[in-house]
Amino acid sequence: MGFEFAIWFLIGAALVFFMQCGFAMVESGFTRAKSAGNIIMKNLMDFCIGTPMFVLLGFGLMLSEDYVMGVIGVPNIGILTDFSGFAEAGNTSNFVFNLVFCATAATIVSGAMAERTKFSAYCLYSAIISAVVYPIEAGWVWNSQGWLCQIGFTDFAGSAAIHTVGGISALIGAIFVGPRIGKFTKDKNGKTVVHAIHGHSLTLGALGVFILWFGWYGFNGAACTTIESLSSVFVTTTIAPAMATVACMIFTWLRNGKPDVSMCLNASLAGLVAITAGCANVDALGSVIIGIVSGILVDLVVNLLDNVLHIDDPVGAVAVHMANGIWGTIAVGLFDYNDGLFYGGGLHHLGIQCLGIFTIAIYTAVLMTIVFFIIKHTVGLRVSAEEEIIGLDVSEHGLSSAYADFVPTIPNYIEEENNAVDVTGLKPADIEVGKNASGKYTNISIICNEERFGVLKDTLAAIGVTGMTVANVMGCGIEKGKSGIYRGVKTSMNLIPKVKVDIVVSTVDPKLVVAAARKALYTGGLGDGKIFVSGVEDVMRVRTGATGKVALNDE
Repeated sequence: MGFEFAIWFLIGAALVFFMQCGFAMVESGFTRAKSAGNIIMKNLMDFCIGTPMFVLLGFGLMLSEDYVMGVIGVPNIGILTDFSGFAEAGNTSNFVFNLVFCATAATIVSGAMAERTKFSAYCLYSAIISAVVYPIEAGWVWNSQGWLCQIGFTDFAGSAAIHTVGGISALIGAIFVGPRIGKFTKDKNGKTVVHAIHGHSLTLGALGVFILWFGWYGFNGAACTTIESLSSVFVTTTIAPAMATVACMIFTWLRNGKPDVSMCLNASLAGLVAITAGCANVDALGSVIIGIVSGILVDLVVNLLDNVLHIDDPVGAVAVHMANGIWGTIAVGLFDYNDGLFYGGGLHHLGIQCLGIFTIAIYTAVLMTIVFFIIKHTVGLRVSAEEEIIGLDVSEHGLSSAYADFVPTIPNYIEEENNAVDVTGLKPADIEVGKNASGKYTNISIICNEERFGVLKDTLAAIGVTGMTVANVMGCGIEKGKSGIYRGVKTSMNLIPKVKVDIVVSTVDPKLVVAAARKALYTGGLGDGKIFVSGVEDVMRVRTGATGKVALNDE
């Protein structure tokens, strides 16, 4: 490897490290806000815990020159005891690059077990993956003495060694930890009902996907040693995810009547995972086919897990990484332009690819089953129901919210223009006012669309209302909001963003307030809102201790 490509190798490692940010954004965006801080912490610790584990044990097990029977390296800590010798042997760049690969394998698990896993348990199995699970099987593939490398197994950048291992670990972890509360319920006939649990930010999820796609050029291309091979890898790494996304868009469009945004984001990642094994060994046509299959496969596996197997994977990690890691590895035996089945190479290479992926899958499944079993029956794997309901940010990290001081508490409203409707001759609404409200104090709660809030505010001011409390809320009425599909699951109750306005009046006629509010909000369409009227026993101003009308001072 020349000097220029040695530099590129390290730049590629940096790009792969940046992918940790992508994983963090995808996982936090596809899950609920109450556990966003927990997910960020897990993605941070994957790398930070993985580093000492890889230093002390993982690197030696994977890339030691003292490799036993093609199966396992002899651990050494030369990086700590003889750093100059370690560097002179050319190990430093390999160490950095394989460390960031190791972190990727560990972080895949986080998304599938999100929102209900103990942080302590997560730290334990992340450390084990980095120290033992990934290094041993990766040595089989990428150590020149490894038995899979010796028989001609091809996994250029890690569809099998990284993504399949991470995906299988995610599947086993999701099974052991169980689904999130409310994901699966039973109807009166005992049939399992699947509920869509929306992620809190599709924007963050999309940002994560773009970051991952960008970093993937280093992930797949860093090991290239010529301009020709590097440019070829860039081509296949671009075509496959693009075709996967198009295929998924068309597939979900035909099935649901509308293209599924979150599934298409998963499809982009699925295409990247699938092409990773053969990115340097397939041509443009092969990458097109690999991409199309992966785009459909990710959707089918997500639906299989949800609707058939009832395994809760909030971010689609199993479908993206396990299913498409296996597919991408096998696809090399089909589309390798040197000796693939469809290129006249016969069954030999395909057989080696199948043997390799089967062995890696069995090894990972057995080892991670043992790991999760021990953790579950010692420190425990899952948080309590109460902790899960309030969110892991609070229960595991003492965070009130990952978004404190950044979430707006009132709707955006341009003050420069008075938007009041004409209230001339407005008659009080024909509503019943209870005994507690009549002649005393009345609370009026108004649920409306954000775009009508400005009109409502100015209209109420025009009839003498001088105070209100405003909040952004989520909700739906008896119509259960807009129907939709989220990740292939029909939403049974779709909560819609609304604005809630609370007003307490004493001298202003509550019936007039109701009439004015209705006139301000009415469009004739569904979702115009509702108005609730209730009595208030008394009121006190905190600063002065004044009660009654003096405290309200709404005159």
